[in-house]
This record gives sequence, structure tokens and C-alpha cells, in this order.
Amino acid sequence: MNVLFIGDVVGKPGRRVLFANIATVQANYDIDFTIVNVENAAGGFGVTQSVLDEFLQHEINVMSSGNHIWDKREALDIIEMQPYLLRPHNYPASSPGSGWYATEAKNGQRVGVLNLMGTVFMHPVLDCPFQAANEVIKAHRKDVDVLIVDFHAEASSEKVAMGWHMDGRASAVLGTHTHVPTADERVLTNGTGFICDAGMTGCYNSIIGMDTKKSLARFVSKVPERMEVASGKASLCGVVMAFDDAGKCENIQRIRVDEK
Repeated sequence: MNVLFIGDVVGKPGRRVLFANIATVQANYDIDFTIVNVENAAGGFGVTQSVLDEFLQHEINVMSSGNHIWDKREALDIIEMQPYLLRPHNYPASSPGSGWYATEAKNGQRVGVLNLMGTVFMHPVLDCPFQAANEVIKAHRKDVDVLIVDFHAEASSEKVAMGWHMDGRASAVLGTHTHVPTADERVLTNGTGFICDAGMTGCYNSIIGMDTKKSLARFVSKVPERMEVASGKASLCGVVMAFDDAGKCENIQRIRVDEK
């Protein structure tokens, strides 16, 4: 089976390039299952119901997230009603929603998606993602054919560690959060597809999707400046993966589609 994973969608430009190209990408790669990280989809911070409604007009199976999932207060209610919208699973169990969701792909196989967040250089610091992964493997791995992990983390070392921690147990471990696509996509020793960061879907002529002038001022002047999503041409970034009948990754490749 073939799975498409789209990195963090940032604001209106990210949504625009995604919606204009996702059907073509899915057709070109004969995609059976699609996952999109939406944590920056609404104005760069969080999600809203109206934004989710836009995503639901397209063939998207699961929406993952990260530390910005609660930036729009309505997400606290939305996530309870929409099981396909994930928050990091290693938030306290009392948090709304879940970081685990399983459903059927177009080819009939059952796919589980696990959303986790790192603890190195991240805020808030959550429960151990490695132990959370172990618990999900123990409880749910036997019930799905393919298991995809979105590991939303800052440190490359922690992402690589998660890849090896899950090698042979997850079908793929895909890093998000830093908004910069990395060139280390590969299949690990025991058949787990891996990449440190799938990149973002948004304006690359920016500072990780945000307005360059405003973002730069925060570094140069140290004076707080409200971040705003960059404008201009955007790019769709992510990975396409192929899995065998045993749920092992056969191939992982980066994709990028630029607006003309």
C-alpha cells in the first residue's frame, strides 16, 4: 500500500497549495491513505472547525498535530468530536481527545496513526514519548496492518532515537515541527521508514512559514513582535511511502510541489 504524509500546513498559503495539488499527488503515487499535520493550519497557530471543514472536502484520512493544537480554544471541543484529529498521545490522559486513531485505507488494510511529542527543547514537557509508544504498541499493534508515527519534536537526536526505538515495530516514524525538510529519509534495519522532518507546507520564502520582517525583529531587537503567516508562493512538502503486506516500509521518498 502507498501512504502520503504531508508536513505541517502553515496558514492560508499552506492550505491553498495543499488543496490545489493533493488530488494530483494522490493520483500520481496511487495513494491509499493520507495523513496531514494541521497544527499550524489556522493563521499559523492551531485549528478551527471552519479550517477542518476545508480539509474534509479532500481525501484525508487522519490529521495529526503538535504543541500548537490548543492555540485556538475551540480545539478543546473539536478534538472530542472528531477522532481523526489527533493531539500528541503523551499529553496527560485527562487531556481532551487522543493521539491514536485507526481506520481502513482505500485498499482495505487497517492503518493506525500515533501522534507523539518530544520533550527535548519543547514546551510543555509531556510524559515520556518512548514509554507512550511502548504502551500503544502493546495495546494496538496487533489490530493494524500498518502503523505510522508522527513524532513532533525539536531535537534531531530525539527524532532519530525514536526511529530506532520503533524500528521493526512501527511501519514509519516521521518527524515534524521544525518546518525544514531533511535529507535523511531511509528505511531502517528492521523495516521502519524514517525521516527527521517532512518539512512544512507553506511559504518557504519566510522564516519557517512566518513573515520574515516580523520574525527577524524578534531575533535582532529582542522586542516581542506578533508573528504573522508569510504571504506569497507556497510549497507542498511531505513524503510518500510504500509498504508490503507485512507492514514493512519498502520505500520512502520526499516530495515537493511548488506553486507556479
